[in-house]
Amino acid sequence: MVLKGIGFSRSVSRADQRGFSRWGAAILKNPADNVIESAKPRLQGPTDPAVQVRIQKKREDAFELDVAFTIAQGITIIFGASGAGKTTLLDCIAGLTTPEWGHIAVGGRVLFDSDRGINLPVQNRRIGYVFQDLALFPHLSVKANVVYGLSGIHGQECEQRVHKALDTLSILPLRDRRPAQLSGGERQRVALARALVTEPSILLLDEPLAALDLPVRMKIADDLRCSIQNLPVPVLYVTHSRDEVFMLGERMLVLERGKIIAQGTPHEVLSAPRGETVAQLAGFENIFDAQVTAIHEERGTMTCRVGSTRFETAQVEIETPLVHAVQDAKLRVGISAGDVLLATSVPVGLSARNILPGRLLSLAQRDMIIVARVDCGVELSVHLTLGARDSLELVPGRQVWVIVKTHSCHLLAE
Repeated sequence: MVLKGIGFSRSVSRADQRGFSRWGAAILKNPADNVIESAKPRLQGPTDPAVQVRIQKKREDAFELDVAFTIAQGITIIFGASGAGKTTLLDCIAGLTTPEWGHIAVGGRVLFDSDRGINLPVQNRRIGYVFQDLALFPHLSVKANVVYGLSGIHGQECEQRVHKALDTLSILPLRDRRPAQLSGGERQRVALARALVTEPSILLLDEPLAALDLPVRMKIADDLRCSIQNLPVPVLYVTHSRDEVFMLGERMLVLERGKIIAQGTPHEVLSAPRGETVAQLAGFENIFDAQVTAIHEERGTMTCRVGSTRFETAQVEIETPLVHAVQDAKLRVGISAGDVLLATSVPVGLSARNILPGRLLSLAQRDMIIVARVDCGVELSVHLTLGARDSLELVPGRQVWVIVKTHSCHLLAE
């Protein structure tokens, strides 16, 4: 059973709860007369963070979500691989899933507290939830799709809310169009308007662009950023796309197996990852075992011997930034494929400290990027443009030189 307005009671089955995703935006409303006394909203004071979450949730498949974080208003990215617990986290905030233990508050208003026996029903939480599958009603106009999110509100108030939501997202001139007459970005904004029209206290977006091709996704992501960056509510945006993180996020949390393993600004977390998991998620295609062979404190660098299980007898030495490590310490080194240069003759007069001879193993085209594999004692992935491949006349088997700057070598915790 799915009720109009997409509010429903806790007795509704899990399948029915997820069923409202067919509308693309779950409008989880808050009839004030149904709010229990101990959880009535209070005015948000200057010290109240926008969102406080401290929960544990176990699933039947032995997965456990165990997170604690506090975030301010603005856009926060929830980042992680499939199965990390991103959607489970949003469902706990929305009330679609009940944690075993913990506390959830938005703007100082408690939604869930296991110690105090507070667990507001979904329809009382004032949550806007936008899913990947927008699936707007094709037979309804933009305005009618947005109006559908309102239940029990009629007349002038309904008109004012709809007008405000459409105007805020710059789609008021499109109010009479059908979804088939809209671009992908415009449909996204209609789904957002339907979530915002109920005046939610928080907006949850669960991979709303995941089904789109990269060029289209980036264009719509830019539109989406313009639409949500100035909203007066906190926004939690789930993705596993590095491009979306940098385009949309002001702050990010990285989840792995139900735990937060990193947090900060996208630049802090992904540009210089401290752990191998974050490095992989951030797009560091080359990650190697390394051992410190020399420390150069006066230069702020150190030399590491890098090996690979694929080339057990071949090892190379590279210069990396200095970290707190001792001679013979074992580390991991991550290098982004986009930070590696190739030359077809011995490079001279370069500031880069790592110049390694190698042989080109293969070339593969992925969209507009060429992925080259080079054996230079370890197997290294390199990203090139189509023009670079053609101008260098690269073919498998050709002698090349790999060039890596010292500060492109990121030392990772094992």
